[in-house]
Amino acid sequence: MGVSLDLSPTPRTRTSSAQRSLGPVNLSGLTRPQLSTALVEADICSPDKARMRAGQLWRWMHHHGATGFETMTNVDKQTRARLGERFSLSRPEVVDRQVSVDGTRKWLIRFAPGIEAETVYIPDVGRAGALCVSSQVGCTLNCTFCHTGTQALVRNLTAAEITAQVQIARDDLEEWPSDREDRRLSNIVFMGMGEPLYNLDQVSDAIDIISDNEGLGLSRRRITVSTSGVVPELKALGERTQAMLAISLHATNDALRDVLVPLNRKYPLAELMAGVRAYPGASNARRVTFEYVMLKGINDSPAEARALVGLVRGMPAKINLIPFNPWPGSPYECSDWSTIEAFAEIVNRAGYASPIRTPRGRDILAACGQLRSESEKARASDRRRASVG
Repeated sequence: MGVSLDLSPTPRTRTSSAQRSLGPVNLSGLTRPQLSTALVEADICSPDKARMRAGQLWRWMHHHGATGFETMTNVDKQTRARLGERFSLSRPEVVDRQVSVDGTRKWLIRFAPGIEAETVYIPDVGRAGALCVSSQVGCTLNCTFCHTGTQALVRNLTAAEITAQVQIARDDLEEWPSDREDRRLSNIVFMGMGEPLYNLDQVSDAIDIISDNEGLGLSRRRITVSTSGVVPELKALGERTQAMLAISLHATNDALRDVLVPLNRKYPLAELMAGVRAYPGASNARRVTFEYVMLKGINDSPAEARALVGLVRGMPAKINLIPFNPWPGSPYECSDWSTIEAFAEIVNRAGYASPIRTPRGRDILAACGQLRSESEKARASDRRRASVG
């Protein structure tokens, strides 16, 4: 799930009116304070009853997975009718659903006409399974190893649209109510389409919703936000979300990282590593993850393994080695397995955990750096057939 970054001057901003749905406000994308305010402003309840009413709705939405107000048996019929007139709990459309031979699931979700993103569930990751969510539709970074990064940025996703990805996964996994002992979705990783730190306001709100103990109930320590290095936002990310941090690194020197991750030209390694060292809450119990894609003959030598150790020395860190996932037209090949193992051994000997990520979902193009490509290809094929017809 390639982390894609927007190099254009678009700092984190509140979602513009152009991004918001023209229909009823979807309550499942509001934080608790926003929900209380919305209920008062819509004359659903008085200010002194807002917290109580918001708590009722919250539990139905995020604990039971309600998609309509009619199921809310502890809310009176008149109030349910008024809620239905002003608000929505509906899910966005699942355009396509694919299941890999290894159990990985991928959904192509349409949030609005022309606004689509992919979400991937990976079993047996973390405590039980991880959901890789998108924070933007497309990107503009052009990381040269990432197919996701070849697709133009359309817009940021709203907190409701980010939260909906978790709800859709829960629907498909049949994991309502949220406190089921045997649930398979235990971790959230912001490693799908988009650069989360260029959409920090919406990502932060979504994390508040996802981590609420009376709702979806996913621990902040099981929520990881991956960035390619938007250094000015690192401190705010830690302070606002308390999420685990992952850095999409992939190179140990500026010359190579400038090519692989063009954002490095704006925030070079020295600046990035200083920001990581200052990340709020980082400790041995909350280690920073460095993601390192293994590219044959590019960044996989023993010398680069030793340079990587030097780069992270003194940090509470672990290093995920990611075998490169090929895509049509890619200029790279995956490192040989023996080369990856030798690289990992050097890092391990230096005292850093360096698990080699098992590629998952390659057959449905759901692996790291492959999101959205198959669906775009299918739509292009449909358009060609329509033009011929």
